Amino acid sequence: MLRSMTGFGSGRGVAGDEEIVVELKSVNHKFCEVKVRLPRELASLETALVRRIKDRVARGSLDVSVKRSVRAAVGLVPVVDAALAKEYRRAFAELAAATGVADSTTVRELAALPNVLRLEEPQVDVAKASQALDAAIDLGLVALETMRTTEGRAIEKDLLGRLEMVEKSVNEVMNQSPVSVDDYRKRLTERIAELTQGMTIDPQRIAQEVAFFAERGDVAEELTRLGSHLEQFRSLCAAPEPAGRKLDFLVQEMHREVNTTGSKSASASITGLVVQLKAELERVREQVQNVE
Repeated sequence: MLRSMTGFGSGRGVAGDEEIVVELKSVNHKFCEVKVRLPRELASLETALVRRIKDRVARGSLDVSVKRSVRAAVGLVPVVDAALAKEYRRAFAELAAATGVADSTTVRELAALPNVLRLEEPQVDVAKASQALDAAIDLGLVALETMRTTEGRAIEKDLLGRLEMVEKSVNEVMNQSPVSVDDYRKRLTERIAELTQGMTIDPQRIAQEVAFFAERGDVAEELTRLGSHLEQFRSLCAAPEPAGRKLDFLVQEMHREVNTTGSKSASASITGLVVQLKAELERVREQVQNVE
């Protein structure tokens, strides 16, 4: 089953006081590219997050946005530098001993000294944040995959319909190939008769020319490979694993066989069918660019 590379998914996870919301947006890309926007305090989780996404997504450019909130009280909290406060007390004690003045410093006075008490953001519980992020990304990936699968079904239907038209044209080329040889024999005989004006012509010589034309214009090999490629294409569409890059390669190979068929053919009708095949395969190629 094919999946599109385009999709959107979101998820929310909660662990303790940590709440994480994730949004994933995916568009076409030759490989899997993941761009993550994380809060600064969760930067250490980026590597594991990217690996988790790449385990589930084979191709596409993903823009991942992670938002964090704390369910408990938020805002700045006071933080004490106890080591600095002790150094202040030691210095005051030394000063009191040196001057003979009693040290009567209170806790409030000590707290008012530079850098002893400062306001900071609360410490992040990285373990809980990681749990919440895992839950959120799992839900987001499920939603993303659901959307990509739904669009993939529509792409698959379109591709299979176009393959039927390609196969029909291939069969027409196959049926017309012998006719083109007969037409060439007839035209050659008529042309020679016209030029020789009734002179006797060796039938063996005409047969040799026709045989040479038939060998030069033989496209059976190319049409057989085209049929094999079409069969492989259908098999890949039905396979569970991502097949976009393989399908892209197969379309290139089909283009190659069609081009060779066109270069070998001297029949106007076959040339017209080759033009149709090229146009249809180009539409298939453009659609395959959307497949994971």
